[in-house]
Amino acid sequence: MVKKIIGCLREYRAATIATIVLTAAETLLEIVVPFLQASIIDNGIYGGNRDALISVAWLMIGCIAAALVFGLIASKTASVAASGLAQNMRRDMYFNIQDFSFANIDKFSTAGLVTRLTTDVINIQNAFMMVIRVAVRGPFMIVFALVMAFTINVRIASIYLLLVPILGIALAALILVSRKYFEKVFEQYDKLNQVVQENLSGIRVVKSFAREEYEKAKFQKTSAALYKIFKKAEGIMAYSSPVMQIVVYTCLLLIYWLGASMIVNSRNTILTTGELSSLIAYAMQILTALMMLSIVLILITIARSSARRICEVLDEKSSLTEKENAVDTVKNGEIIFDGVSFNYFRDRNGECIHQVDLKIPSGATVGIIGATGSGKSSLVQLIPRLYDATTGKVTVGGIDVRDYKLDAIRNAVSMVLQKNLLFSGTIKENLRWGDENATDEELVRACRLAQADEFIRQLPDGYDTYIEQGGTNVSGGQKQRLCIARALLKKPKILILDDSTSAVDTKTDALIRKAFREEIPDTTKIIIAQRITSVQDADFTVVLKEGAIDGMGDHEFLLKNNEIYRDIYLSQQGGNANE
Repeated sequence: MVKKIIGCLREYRAATIATIVLTAAETLLEIVVPFLQASIIDNGIYGGNRDALISVAWLMIGCIAAALVFGLIASKTASVAASGLAQNMRRDMYFNIQDFSFANIDKFSTAGLVTRLTTDVINIQNAFMMVIRVAVRGPFMIVFALVMAFTINVRIASIYLLLVPILGIALAALILVSRKYFEKVFEQYDKLNQVVQENLSGIRVVKSFAREEYEKAKFQKTSAALYKIFKKAEGIMAYSSPVMQIVVYTCLLLIYWLGASMIVNSRNTILTTGELSSLIAYAMQILTALMMLSIVLILITIARSSARRICEVLDEKSSLTEKENAVDTVKNGEIIFDGVSFNYFRDRNGECIHQVDLKIPSGATVGIIGATGSGKSSLVQLIPRLYDATTGKVTVGGIDVRDYKLDAIRNAVSMVLQKNLLFSGTIKENLRWGDENATDEELVRACRLAQADEFIRQLPDGYDTYIEQGGTNVSGGQKQRLCIARALLKKPKILILDDSTSAVDTKTDALIRKAFREEIPDTTKIIIAQRITSVQDADFTVVLKEGAIDGMGDHEFLLKNNEIYRDIYLSQQGGNANE
């Protein structure tokens, strides 16, 4: 896990190494200062040597100034390294997420991915900065200060060896106990982010149903649970402060008592006043370093959980793979389902698609109809390899879709999903998702086919009208038509409309289908619909029931021979089969 995170440093390794070297130099200079202080007291003040006092004082000032400069540069390089690490982690996670299949995305919640890209990365960034500064400075300070202390007086320096292990054991115990709570904190962060995300993305639904108070209560409940866990974890770690203070004051009292006794009893022969002041300074340096290390350990404890969550995303490999000699050209839009079954959860029972055998000629218009949950969307998502079939195979243009390059099959298939999504930007920018090099004339043609050109021209800025995130400033029907136009710009060999005209009126729906027949006759068109009128003039319609084909044929054949189709038709025609 550590290797994976450190691997994200890359171009910021030099800044990291520079920080460590500069911090070590800064620490060494600070260690020299108490030693020089002892010389000033013993030789300059008590010894009356004015020249020695001035020369040592200037040397001490030089050490302090140099330590300050090294410290300032180290802080800057540490900031560069930590910020760079965070940037690379976000980049690596985001880029890896773009390669995820739908199955991989299903494994992580959207809120969980957002937390990993934000809160978890910030935790690692803060911990890393503290590690390369404080966690480097602390051990250096402790080791060098101990060496200097033992050089001055072994007996007093031994006090440090007695108390430091006690402090270390106490802090380790606190960290071990609190770690499990910090791990739960981030799980709760995911839940909180999910509540906020759902509320903000669905704020219009919340207000239309007057559910503000319910949403407030849900947020308060999740937030309170997060507070409770955090309070427990921080409450345990709060004991580190009194433990530190007890050790610090005990150490200082023992040094004062033992040092003063030695000075008085030996009359400055075994221990001098200056040496005692140095020992006290070294004691404060050692204990301060330990206090800072305890803070670092807390941050590392928090960051450990974040690092694990980040590595889960970095280590996740797409469930869809390309073969070495994958085909990069789709010949035509012929589609064959050969004994296809599919299960979202491969380790569980229950297939949502079961033993489907279906052949769709290139250029045909095919309708798919069935009850909610019958597997309509699941079936068509196998064509562009958004998922792979569990058993059997799907071929496009006579080649198994798993033998194509992913870009090749997905560029050949335009799919307007059940949930239409527009991005923030102008209408032109949204349309050019289909073809970034499309001319204005091509944009207009696609919009005319999708029956969107007329309403676009009525907007204040026409094709330059700005679309808010999610397309909230256009109607549902307008959004659907823009998404269809965007799909047409890909000039696909296969066009899939997954209930994508449900929000448009029947007249507009008919005009869209008429345009498809006349303008893109060679494109295979698959129309998933709830309305019989949307598939009535298809070459044939497939009726699905519980993931299996229940019937197949043209409108007249199904009306006579398929009960599901006939029931849907009668319900939509008011029970009159002759209309």
